[in-house]
Amino acid sequence: MSNPFNIIGQEQTSKGLPYQENAEGLDVKKRIENMISSTPVFLFMKGIPDFPQCGFSANVIAILNSLDIDYRTFDVLSDMDIRQGIKEFSNWPTIPQLYVNGEFIGGCDIITEMYQSGEIQTLLAK
Repeated sequence: MSNPFNIIGQEQTSKGLPYQENAEGLDVKKRIENMISSTPVFLFMKGIPDFPQCGFSANVIAILNSLDIDYRTFDVLSDMDIRQGIKEFSNWPTIPQLYVNGEFIGGCDIITEMYQSGEIQTLLAK
């Protein structure tokens, strides 16, 4: 029996379980929209939660983990189309990028500032 799903990069839940999606025939924008809409909190990052590949991604993961929330991630290093496409999608030049309820929130600096002010905790409590 063949698997009807194509694995898109290393998308993972906070529990590290791979997420599979049928991406056949979908353009990059639609793939990104599907990922963002798959869960209330979604992070495009470099690496995976257990092994971030940059300090900025590690910082955002540490913030999300400290808040004890469920979230999904996508390793942009595993798919160059998504890596470039997410920058165009959000009109934001850097990774990581956090989305909450389908809305782009920001990158590492913004998330860190929001965490320090308590704003991200309020946003995620909704």
